[in-house]
Amino acid sequence: MKFHPSIVQARFESPLGTIILAATPQGLAGLWFEGQRHLPAELAAPDTWPTSPDHPVLAETIRQLNEYFAGARTCFEVPLDLSGGTAFQQSVWQALIGIPAGGTASYSGVGRSIGKPAAVRAVGAAVGRNPVSIIVPCHRVMGADGALTGYAGGLARKTALLTLEGVLEDTLV
Repeated sequence: MKFHPSIVQARFESPLGTIILAATPQGLAGLWFEGQRHLPAELAAPDTWPTSPDHPVLAETIRQLNEYFAGARTCFEVPLDLSGGTAFQQSVWQALIGIPAGGTASYSGVGRSIGKPAAVRAVGAAVGRNPVSIIVPCHRVMGADGALTGYAGGLARKTALLTLEGVLEDTLV
């Protein structure tokens, strides 16, 4: 992925662990769980992207994430900057945005929705490289048989997000 040179970051302590947020002048460009797969290499060096928790997009994203985790928000209203992905990846990520809270889609269903029904593996790769987890809801994509499948942030987090959204039953006793 290519990121805008003026990108800034902030960290947010969520119920599912530390989240790293990144924004450009165009909008939110990243939302990753600390340590997840496909974390940008730029985050390995602590000072590559300046920290700016007061950046308007980052502050608004944190506010909306707090509401989401409290069960008071089901969709997000922050500008996105998905320009770091290829045209194909961007089409997949836009399709993910169309999956409503409480709903799910299969990888093949996402492929059909973008006019690429045979591109299931490529869709899976694009879903896995989604740079704006939760807000671009890649956790709502399931296997064709409805099974939970890979999630860059880990299956435990995917399960927790789907439980929060009412897709899965809360199995805690």
